[in-house]
Amino acid sequence: MIRASNHLPNSSQRGYFLEPLALDGPKQMALDVLLLEEMIEELNFSMAIRFYTWKGAWLSIGKNQHYIPQRWLELAKRKKVKLVKRPSGGSAVLHSGGLTYSLIWNSPPKKRQEAYVQASQWIIKSFSELGIPLLFGNQATSIQRENCFSTASAADLIDTNGQKRIGSAQLWRRGKLLQHGEILLNPPSSLWFEIFQEEVPQLNNLKLKGKSLEGFFLDSIAKSWPEIKWEKRNLSTTDYNKVIEKSKDYFFELNS
Repeated sequence: MIRASNHLPNSSQRGYFLEPLALDGPKQMALDVLLLEEMIEELNFSMAIRFYTWKGAWLSIGKNQHYIPQRWLELAKRKKVKLVKRPSGGSAVLHSGGLTYSLIWNSPPKKRQEAYVQASQWIIKSFSELGIPLLFGNQATSIQRENCFSTASAADLIDTNGQKRIGSAQLWRRGKLLQHGEILLNPPSSLWFEIFQEEVPQLNNLKLKGKSLEGFFLDSIAKSWPEIKWEKRNLSTTDYNKVIEKSKDYFFELNS
């Protein structure tokens, strides 16, 4: 097993814990990409982590996902779910009743699978401590499915019952990494079926919820990368204005 500490930045570098924000889909995607761009341009931090929920039910469409089922467009027109373009790869993800994380990393391993492994150690440890061991999936990433959670690749994490708990996707720029992960907690069964035409996964519940769960995850991240000097970071007015402007890139036009 690859140890996460193999590629850690030195102790003089900083890491950011971003404030939890419940925003609409385009703003969430814009903020993640802006953090990646800031890392590329300024190199003033080595890692950033944030957890977030979404305002309403959103279906994020992977950047390489070209086929959009007509029923999704109909559901969006009926305002049952909203669609957003996702800058990272992978299949569609329903963001409702779960917790999303984004990890922005200055010096990840160059091999993408190794990067997935190292970037996921904190969450494997967290789930294990909460009584749910996780394993990496083993299905080929070339299999194309509408639903991110209908298959488990080597980039995803499944429990011992074979249920996928975390779906991950990546965006790489100039050797820097943005990794998205959706932590499945309590997905809405009726909406899930309407979107994916399959039953919602049957999951063992975690012992912690809400802010307690987020705090537990943040503590696990800090322990996994102890060499990083972690700081909390809030968005300034200037930051938020940039998010609003950048969010235009991720709107999904229903008529397109």
